[in-house]
Amino acid sequence: MVLDTPHTLEVVRRRGFAARWGVGAVLVAAVGWLAVTVATSPNLDWVVIGDYFLSTPIMAGVGTTLVLTFATLGIGLVLGAVLAMMSQSRNPVAGVAASGYIWFFRGVPLVVQIVFWFNLSLLFPSLGFAETNAVITPFLAAMLGLGLHEAAYLAEIIRGGFLAVPRGQVDAALTIGMTRARATRLIVLPQSIRVILPALGNQFVLILKGTSLVSVIGGGDLMTRAQQVYGQNYQVIALLLVATGWYLVLVTLAGIGQRFLERWAAA
Repeated sequence: MVLDTPHTLEVVRRRGFAARWGVGAVLVAAVGWLAVTVATSPNLDWVVIGDYFLSTPIMAGVGTTLVLTFATLGIGLVLGAVLAMMSQSRNPVAGVAASGYIWFFRGVPLVVQIVFWFNLSLLFPSLGFAETNAVITPFLAAMLGLGLHEAAYLAEIIRGGFLAVPRGQVDAALTIGMTRARATRLIVLPQSIRVILPALGNQFVLILKGTSLVSVIGGGDLMTRAQQVYGQNYQVIALLLVATGWYLVLVTLAGIGQRFLERWAAA
């Protein structure tokens, strides 16, 4: 077989190169125009944004948002792990109970759950040892709503991690006399955690942003504090941009942490 000489080979030019650059230029121009328009708007007071970005009420809201986020994650992990093990159980009652919980709490919107817990006193005025309103504060109502809701999603993530471990390893552990609980603790959990961690990072970001829904009951989070401030000075857009800036900072830090977790899980 005779190969073509270099001078007879046809040069195939890349197509669409100019179009891609054109679309990119249009997008950059549009974003730049929007940024300049917002930055130079006479209705936006940048001094107010600077004054309130690190102000006491806003920082208190940031702190409450972080506490709610980590508390929700803790409740979700503990309850989600229990639900995941129940769904994997050979006991049909446990499996049905776990499936029913997941179906209900994933089906009802989060804001409805938060408002329900906040208004629990309308259903149960007293809890026996104290008045319901004295126990179910806005913060506790927010934590219950967020935590119970998140447990339903984390249960599915954890269950997926369990299923990633080959069934044969568990069967082998049972044949040498291990109980199912011990096999889960010593064999399944150490391996499944590497599957669970990356998804857990994404869920953490969703929880962080979901805390903004607590503002409907005045839970003291970042969004609640921003609303309280602009309710007094009427600088609505400025305070919304302050809240936006803080959410972006927190989500960015969470994303950095997620990358470290993903690298550790892949190692």
